[in-house]
Amino acid sequence: MNDDMPWVNLTQEEVNDLRNKKFELTEYGKQRLREMMTHEEMLEEAERRERGNRVLERYNRFYNAEVSGLTWGTHITPEFQQAMTLECMLDALRCENLNHEFDVIQTADIKALIEALYQQGKDYLNRVEEFKDSADGVV
Repeated sequence: MNDDMPWVNLTQEEVNDLRNKKFELTEYGKQRLREMMTHEEMLEEAERRERGNRVLERYNRFYNAEVSGLTWGTHITPEFQQAMTLECMLDALRCENLNHEFDVIQTADIKALIEALYQQGKDYLNRVEEFKDSADGVV
């Protein structure tokens, strides 16, 4: 019986085997996708990722200056914080589109920023977990 999911009635060895197969299939899928993409598509994908990283970097800079940089004890409501956060998003997207007519924000840009923020949060939690595990191992 495994410790992770006792209700599935698999041994720990069977669970580990399934995890390894999942990793292998994921890697296989990534490789096939790379093979199927043309050079032009690869460049477009790289450009899209680079753009997303720039927008996230700008957002973090604006957020840190405008919201996180508030002095302790500043009287601010959650609504003000939310409004300032949305302004940070708009500022980051405005900077990215500086050389273009800017009347409308593409939903895809907002979604990409949201996804990048979620990933940033997951990466942070993973680093905290790794640090915690290493600290637990030292004690």
